[in-house]
Amino acid sequence: MAAQAHARLSDHACEPFRNRSYRWQSLCESRKPKDRRGLDTRQFLVRAGSCARLGQGERPRNGGAETKFGNWQIRASLIALAAALLPSVASAHGASSPEPTLTSLFTAWEFEPFVIAGALIAGWAYFAAVRSVNRAHPLAQFPRKRSTFFFSGLAVLLVATLSPIAAYDGDLLSVHMWQHMLITLGAAPLLLLGTPITLILRASTPQTRKRVLLPVLHSRIVKAITFPVVAWVFLAGTMWISHFSPLYNASLDNAWLHRFEHAWYIVAALLFWWQVIGADPTPWRMSHPVRMFYVFLQMPQNSFLGLAFYSSGHVLYKHYATLERAWGPSPLTDQQFAGGSMWVFGDLFFFVALVCLALGWIRHEERRTKVIDAALERERDLKARAAEPA
Repeated sequence: MAAQAHARLSDHACEPFRNRSYRWQSLCESRKPKDRRGLDTRQFLVRAGSCARLGQGERPRNGGAETKFGNWQIRASLIALAAALLPSVASAHGASSPEPTLTSLFTAWEFEPFVIAGALIAGWAYFAAVRSVNRAHPLAQFPRKRSTFFFSGLAVLLVATLSPIAAYDGDLLSVHMWQHMLITLGAAPLLLLGTPITLILRASTPQTRKRVLLPVLHSRIVKAITFPVVAWVFLAGTMWISHFSPLYNASLDNAWLHRFEHAWYIVAALLFWWQVIGADPTPWRMSHPVRMFYVFLQMPQNSFLGLAFYSSGHVLYKHYATLERAWGPSPLTDQQFAGGSMWVFGDLFFFVALVCLALGWIRHEERRTKVIDAALERERDLKARAAEPA
């Protein structure tokens, strides 16, 4: 029942984008008047600074009350953060990593504070919103499968940016290519399958929806960047420009450019898959056949990009060509592995997406047929009752 209610609410969420009205504000009017507020920045830093004591089993002082801002725990946390960030600017991907072993596959994890902080904030916000919706609407709770999709997307993103994949992306182009495919083809669609926009709309107050969220979703800039052609070209252009420009080689030696590159990829992928999945409200709702054609068109450009790497007779990036590495394949062979991975597995993922879209189209038509049949049945019943003698 909860899943059906969520589906109805999600369907209503698309209504203002179909008729350009603001009827969405009537959703969830039964929300409880009082909301739990999240921690502000000062409270968050104080809580973070006291994690060491709490992790050792010590009870918080003053019954959990806020401690003085600027104490030694906070300063230690900031110093540790700075110590983690500064070396990464100069030494990102600068030297060859040791040869991977079975042990290193479990221990060679990187500490990327921005990714960790972003994942923690996103996960906490999502969990808090789900809990708020479930408390306010016990008969129409947020579907668990949506939460599973979202946190699976966060997990894939963390694996791509923190695991040994990230530790060896500066040594092997093939590993780096898999990292990018996990971000754009794995993490992004999973995050969107968690319907974060629908969740935000359901968890927010009517005033917030009316004054902030709906005006943003209806704004010209959102309509422009989410236009299907723009989103398609943005993703395709991102892949070609980033791989065949000085940015790619520079990002291998600069942590900040590497972070920018990953942020660029996730934004481009989210804009593209938002239109394909269609579970969240969007200004441009495409039919299932159009979605399939939309995804299918990504396959040729992905194949050509992979073939460009595979068929090249020289190493494309100076970083890999000059890297002193005494293990693994040669730079040119590794580049061919990277191109073959993008070509074969990238197209395979798009094919799986096409199959999922086809199955979704079938289920959509089945539901639509049931609705039409039910309406016809009610109409026949009304005519039969009207024809009965008084």
